[in-house]
Amino acid sequence: MADRVILVTGAASGIGAAICRALAAPGVTVLAHTRRNREGLERTLEAIAGRGGAGVPLLGDLAEPAVPGALIAEAGERFGRLDVLISNAGFADKTPVEALTDEGFARSVDAIQWGFLRLARAAIPLLRAGREARIVAVSSFVAHAFQPGLTTFPASAAAKAGMEAMVRALAIELAPAVTVNCVVPGFVRKETGAHAALDPEAFRRNVARIPAARLGEPEDIAAAVAFLASGAAGYITGQALHVDGGLVI
Repeated sequence: MADRVILVTGAASGIGAAICRALAAPGVTVLAHTRRNREGLERTLEAIAGRGGAGVPLLGDLAEPAVPGALIAEAGERFGRLDVLISNAGFADKTPVEALTDEGFARSVDAIQWGFLRLARAAIPLLRAGREARIVAVSSFVAHAFQPGLTTFPASAAAKAGMEAMVRALAIELAPAVTVNCVVPGFVRKETGAHAALDPEAFRRNVARIPAARLGEPEDIAAAVAFLASGAAGYITGQALHVDGGLVI
């Protein structure tokens, strides 16, 4: 029987894969989700096994209304409980408001905001049956950093801000049984070496604004998520922890 059951969405690469590596340990089962990156998910599962944990692959598009509930149902059917839900899946859209279509905006809201709501809502009964139950959402600096010259991500920002508001509401509703927090990354190094939504010049220009004078690494974010998911964070709820090298102060 697993000592701890954890669901991580967006686990095939980047921050999500790093979170899985940080949490993997003997007695820990990680249900690792991706939309369609099977190859990346296999690497994540190998890393989980290499750290003594057990990995369960899950696939599905969180923008589809039925998928979040299906992922949670899988945890319930296999284990009868869920101890930690980590909502990490999402994408960045820098389309300016003037060019943003209804469909484009809805795409961000469906995947990020609705995806999180549906996951959390479906998971509540299992989390209440869990051990030291936690919800950790991965937000983004784009919901906080609005400065002249800094690239904006209107649709992503709105979706992430809505997700953070839901974190605070859930923290009240689920206390004291479940803590609910979010981690807010800044610019984080991608596996390709650049932020997927920005061209190299825009990326360099924005990175120059980071007081810590370096990009974040996926492991920086994963360490914060792992702490909030741990027993040591039992007195922290309703918080947004910025891990961004000082980008948002």
